[in-house]
Amino acid sequence: MPDAARTWMIYGATGYTGRLVTDLAVARGLRPILAGRSQAVETLAARHGLPSRVVDLRNPTRLGEAIADCRVVAHCAGPFSATSRPMVDACLAAGADYVDITGEIDVFEAAQRRDAEARSKGVVLCPGVGFDVIPTDCIAATLAEALPTATRLALGFETAGGMSAGTAKTTIEGLPRGGRVRRAGRIETIPLGSLTRTIDFGRGPKHAVAIPWGDVATAYASTGIPTIEVYVPLPWAAAVAMRGLHPVRAILGIPAVQRWLQALVGGIAGPEREARAASPTWVWGEASDAAGRVAVGRLRTANVYDVTAAGVLLAVEHLLDRDGPGGFFTPSRLIGPRCVESLPGSGRIEIEVREP
Repeated sequence: MPDAARTWMIYGATGYTGRLVTDLAVARGLRPILAGRSQAVETLAARHGLPSRVVDLRNPTRLGEAIADCRVVAHCAGPFSATSRPMVDACLAAGADYVDITGEIDVFEAAQRRDAEARSKGVVLCPGVGFDVIPTDCIAATLAEALPTATRLALGFETAGGMSAGTAKTTIEGLPRGGRVRRAGRIETIPLGSLTRTIDFGRGPKHAVAIPWGDVATAYASTGIPTIEVYVPLPWAAAVAMRGLHPVRAILGIPAVQRWLQALVGGIAGPEREARAASPTWVWGEASDAAGRVAVGRLRTANVYDVTAAGVLLAVEHLLDRDGPGGFFTPSRLIGPRCVESLPGSGRIEIEVREP
């Protein structure tokens, strides 16, 4: 008979990442409830011999009933700008801990604003337990430990391989907002492609551009460092082309244009196992203080999607065994600043501190 205290759910189980999480959970002998808005989830669950529940996030009464017996919900159905709020509402009402795989700054900020509510109900809200943002969050936290006086933090990663339809749609949805960084503790919008530097992520110096990555929100919550930027490698010509999008970002936000762009990527299947295995990721970070001290951190992980699947299970299993207060958490604050090192395919975070 299932242990009610360890009942948990994967919502969005039929999506690309949801299937990866499901496959890994089954391989580890876990028995999650598979859930989603379509009956396809029943077929997937039957294939694995798992329980299933069909429920639409737009039906709060039915959603509340569906998660009433769950200790943890792993929310894998994006874009989270649309789906996170109803699931967080349901989890807070049901007393279920909430994790998701978002990388969206506004979703992190919205979850953090509900910290007091979550504390009062003993519910953990920990968005971003996938590649967004476990590796970079751990780099940020370990750099802050190595250099407690840091006032500036830059993070970044270099990877190869394809993306899923969900990731592509989320990227398109974010284009109208432009680039985003944190300055003096506040999130600011900058022109797309306008902030660049040369970075050695682990495979030699690369031209890199700042992107509106989730750590602009989460790294501040984890470290308190007031100035934060996140970079990915991008050739100079591509950065120039990105800057060309900034003047028309209002057009990119028109609903009809968004629907057209998202329809173009709707058929993306996501990388297969072999492609993921051949596409590891290099993660980098740099913290600096007013005295000129600099700390640099590096880490190699598995492919971003494999990190995400393993990260979800790491968070879920931690919460199933946890007895602690509720509230908003980042991965490094919930599980530990080096929790990424326990994920398959991850190395150790290496930190070097340089004196002026």
